[in-house]
Amino acid sequence: MEVLKEKVEEEEEAEREEAAVRAERGEKVVRPMEVQREEAPMTQEMLRDLEKKLSDIEMAIPEKLSTFTKDTIDISKLPLSYQSNTLKEEHLLQVADSFSCQYSHLCPDRVPLFLHPLNECEVPKFVSTTIRPTLMPYPELYNWDSCAQFVSDFLSMVPLPDPLKPPSHLYSPTTVLKYQEGNCFDFSTLLCSMLLGAGYDAYCVNGYGSQDMCQMDLTRDVCPLTVKHQEVVQEEEKVPPKKYAIKPPRDLTSRFQQEQETKKQEEIKAEEERRLREEQERLLDVEKAKTDPLHGLRVHSWVLVLSGKREVPESFFIDPFTARSYSTQDDHFLGIESLWNHKNYWVNMQDCWNCCKDLVFDLGDPVRWEYLLLGTEKSHLSLTEEDEDGLNDDDDMENLGKEDEDKSFDMPPSWVEQIEISPEAFETRCPNGKKVIQYKRAKLEKWAPYLNSNGLVCRLTTYEDLECTKTLEIKEWFQNREDMLELKHIDKSTGLNVDYFKPGHLQALRVHSYKSMQPETDRIMEFYDRARVDGLVKREETSKTMTEYYRGRSDFLSYRHVSFGDRVKKLSLNSAESNPRPIVKITERFARNPEQPADEDVAERVFLISEERIQLRYHCRDDHITASKREFLRRSEVDNKGNKIVMTPDMCISFEVEPMEHTKKLLYQYKAMMKLKNEEKLSRHQAWESELEVLEILKLREEEEEEHRLTISIYDTKRNEKSKEYREAMERVMHEEHLRQVEAQLDYLAPFLAQLPPSEKMTRWQAMRVKDECLSDFKQRLIDKANLIQARFEKETQELQKQQQWYQENQVTLTVEDEDLYLSYCSQAMFRIRILEQRLNRHKELAPLKYLALEEKLYKDPRLVEFMKVFV
Repeated sequence: MEVLKEKVEEEEEAEREEAAVRAERGEKVVRPMEVQREEAPMTQEMLRDLEKKLSDIEMAIPEKLSTFTKDTIDISKLPLSYQSNTLKEEHLLQVADSFSCQYSHLCPDRVPLFLHPLNECEVPKFVSTTIRPTLMPYPELYNWDSCAQFVSDFLSMVPLPDPLKPPSHLYSPTTVLKYQEGNCFDFSTLLCSMLLGAGYDAYCVNGYGSQDMCQMDLTRDVCPLTVKHQEVVQEEEKVPPKKYAIKPPRDLTSRFQQEQETKKQEEIKAEEERRLREEQERLLDVEKAKTDPLHGLRVHSWVLVLSGKREVPESFFIDPFTARSYSTQDDHFLGIESLWNHKNYWVNMQDCWNCCKDLVFDLGDPVRWEYLLLGTEKSHLSLTEEDEDGLNDDDDMENLGKEDEDKSFDMPPSWVEQIEISPEAFETRCPNGKKVIQYKRAKLEKWAPYLNSNGLVCRLTTYEDLECTKTLEIKEWFQNREDMLELKHIDKSTGLNVDYFKPGHLQALRVHSYKSMQPETDRIMEFYDRARVDGLVKREETSKTMTEYYRGRSDFLSYRHVSFGDRVKKLSLNSAESNPRPIVKITERFARNPEQPADEDVAERVFLISEERIQLRYHCRDDHITASKREFLRRSEVDNKGNKIVMTPDMCISFEVEPMEHTKKLLYQYKAMMKLKNEEKLSRHQAWESELEVLEILKLREEEEEEHRLTISIYDTKRNEKSKEYREAMERVMHEEHLRQVEAQLDYLAPFLAQLPPSEKMTRWQAMRVKDECLSDFKQRLIDKANLIQARFEKETQELQKQQQWYQENQVTLTVEDEDLYLSYCSQAMFRIRILEQRLNRHKELAPLKYLALEEKLYKDPRLVEFMKVFV
């Protein structure tokens, strides 16, 4: 009481001056989160009177208002720590009650503190002991963002019973995980427990939030998946121009036309900006019209992560509902009443008139944060030189040590059991495996893996309007697909579909962009070139052209462009395969081969098939600005009369950069032309194979979309049928082995020895009688079992004969369904008859062997062995 009294007296005068200044400015003085004090100073009589009144006050337990009911929670299965308090916890509750009474008296305008709500067993528990720091065994839950996302996905939000008050019950994180629902305080407690276990300096916060945050209303927020990350464009370093470099050609475009085009683009841009501004103003007007009457009064709980541990550079807030991180200056957080972790409890003594923007989160400052227990890990503020001088006396130090020793009290350990998340629950994530979140112009749907037969785990649908009626685009994410499909992007405005694949597709597909799955339409296919033998990187196809890009080929081919003509009409079933499109032109480009001189290394060759010409362009030498070119007139080797055509100089047109270095003779040109003819055939064949490969890929994609096969790990014994069958077979073998061991341990002489007098010693005659009775009984059992199998065999045979006779009599009048039933019965009956026949034959073979084995056991039995020696 003395400590709080001195603090109040020091702050009263400053607060009166501040309130007067606000009143002169016309500002509102009274706010729910402002700390107000009594103006009259306290006297000793008033303090004694206050202590007497406080001793008569009894703390009333509020009525239960919770998300769960007694019928849904089995209290009998909960441990004793849930159903009762230890002596240390009772002591802590008394300290908390005393702290709350003093706080209510000194700060009458503040709301009551949230200290010890009831748990699921109707037992008051201090909020700090409800936190159970736990490090989860999953590597995905080691960072704060993945922990927050798991809590947001795993639990279902339940609003507070009273939006203006904290809940009367705070359940344990284990119960919240079991039922997968809770309010903001349940979310924060679970998330704080996981973050503390992961090494973060995390705290649960009791404060006030905006309406959207308290109600988890994301319809005004933009979906994070729709935000496009700005790519950093690296500026290319400008190479300084050479002194004797060729000047670029003069720009002959009209400046007037450029200015007119620029003005037109600026007008279009200004019109678009004006339209967007009007739309934003309209939305702001709509939002202002829907002002929250409880703004600043809605209670909310979130998590505070302070800087320092886990290399956190700056303190921030985490909203457990949405798993988003916010700055401590964000406008969604309107004030803080208190915060706590598993070691202590702090009350905010700072003014929240400017939301949380001016708060200082130095929990070691007793002026800004009033703590409940001494011995907190947060260090106090550094003392001034005068205070240090005043504490140099030995007497003061001893008194201070005694005072701290008397007031110190450690927080009891958490009463909550170890938090555990099963692998099945961790994989399922969302309640019932599905969760839907509505954003501004977007809807996000999440599913658990293997819940959908096609492997769909997430779908993002964006809309053009706020009412979400006109679909703009759809993005679907997949997992565990056998075809390695990872993402499907559907643009409704353009009709363009883009499929993204992970490495491992049968055709090494990486991206497939198309508007229709029909062949010979516009599409783009990108491949993993390292997984292909031909090094194909990309293939672009239209109705008339096909362009392919290569990388890392031994022949240095990097580009091939094929132009097609109109197909000749031909009647056939598979017109695309048996009647291919005629090739008009093939253009191929090659990378530089350093082993050949530039004048002989082809850079580009064009096969003009319809014009019967072949054009070659070679690479340019480093000391030249032009490249050599050559063109061949491809003619048939024989004329109309069958005479062989001789190579003539007019059949090859050449442009040599250095014609004096070497001259190409007709023989060289003839060999080059013959080689080009073979390469032309090869290029045409490769183009035809590319067309067939496109058809094969399209057919494969249609089959994959129809079947939706999913891959299952061999370690997933619940879903893997082969592993499941193997495990069941092993269990069956072990069970049969156990039965054989039990059968071997049975005493086969016990029923016969029980007939003899218990006290008398067995004679030779009795031993012989016991042996004969045991063998006779076993022989009769074997005969009875054979008769039983025979009887069942005869019964099944008779039933089958009756059905066959009935079928012969009514064969004409039978319907198709009756015939199917008859055939099914006959098949099953024959199967049973064969099984019975096999069992009977096997029994006949094994019965004598079993009889001899039992007889041998009887001769070796220790109870009969001394009598059996006489008869051997």
